[in-house]
Amino acid sequence: MSIGQTLADARNEAGLTVDQVSEVTRIRPPLIEAVERDDFSGCGGDFYARGHIRSIARAVGLDPEPLVAEFDGAHRSTPVPSPTVIFEPERVRPERRLAPSWTAAMAVAVVVVLAFVSFQLVSGSDSESTDTASPKAAGPASTSPQAAPVPVTQAPPPSEVVAQAPAQVKVRVDAVDGNSWVRATDTTGKTVYFEGIIDKGGNKEFADPTELKLIIGNADQVRLNVNGKDIGPASTNPKVTVARLSFKPGDPRQG
Repeated sequence: MSIGQTLADARNEAGLTVDQVSEVTRIRPPLIEAVERDDFSGCGGDFYARGHIRSIARAVGLDPEPLVAEFDGAHRSTPVPSPTVIFEPERVRPERRLAPSWTAAMAVAVVVVLAFVSFQLVSGSDSESTDTASPKAAGPASTSPQAAPVPVTQAPPPSEVVAQAPAQVKVRVDAVDGNSWVRATDTTGKTVYFEGIIDKGGNKEFADPTELKLIIGNADQVRLNVNGKDIGPASTNPKVTVARLSFKPGDPRQG
């Protein structure tokens, strides 16, 4: 019996309609009907076809793994693209351009501010010493009016003017329990930091000064670390196979 027929029979035995399975799995009814006819062309590729098979099987009470294995055996002639083919063009070149320019700019700013503050403190100290010594040098014999000392303006303490380093968002994706397809872009979606498969046990790190947008397949098998904090699986719902997430420098909020 084919994969689609097995899913259709299980759905009928469970007394579920296509629309009810769609509500549970978030898969469009026409796509469910196509899968039950063994037509996987609308799934968007073998990776997503496996995810749809798993979601529908769980919804109708079947163990999805034998069906996924059968699908892999039938589609072995169309292998998933090798991660090395996908990884090489998508190395995080934008981050390498951005990081040196931010660091150099902030280093120059800090040096300039500290030099200015030091000059002001030294100048203020010399002026105050000169003004304080003037009356003693005049002595009691001098009776002519003396000019009022010019008030000295103290520079603000360095702690008030030291520039802060620019914030950025950093995300690490760990494929803990299975392979995962991941796409990571900047906030515009035009700069692609990574697009490909992270094998089970592997991980990838991404950084952006403004915002990172992620699309993660097999989301319940993946854990995320955002700005140094482990926030757990990309999806806590095993029925949600694809997660779409975004993170900014302030995420997650520190309590």
